[in-house]
Amino acid sequence: MPTPRPGRPVRGSRSGRPLMAALDLLGRRWALRVLWELRGEALPFRALRARCGGVSPSVLNARLGELREAGLVELAGAGYALTTHGRALGRALAPLERWAARWAEDEA
Repeated sequence: MPTPRPGRPVRGSRSGRPLMAALDLLGRRWALRVLWELRGEALPFRALRARCGGVSPSVLNARLGELREAGLVELAGAGYALTTHGRALGRALAPLERWAARWAEDEA
């Protein structure tokens, strides 16, 4: 399955809208977890895999490849790290994280 890109049809949408491409990319198994684990520091592959728990090496390699192709992750000297776009995505998701925390409190 090709890496979702703005301007191209993606799963669930043929429009090519950037938001739909982003949701397709982020909705792939382990994609958000990989981004979450890289939010604080660069990590080598083995350390990233350990932090992600049950991800297989082949799935982690696939996700890292897609996230690199999408410009969210890069391979740096210390391992995998978020790019400027990857860090900006983290900031954009912060309101969703706050919403989820309030939701969890209401559900408790």
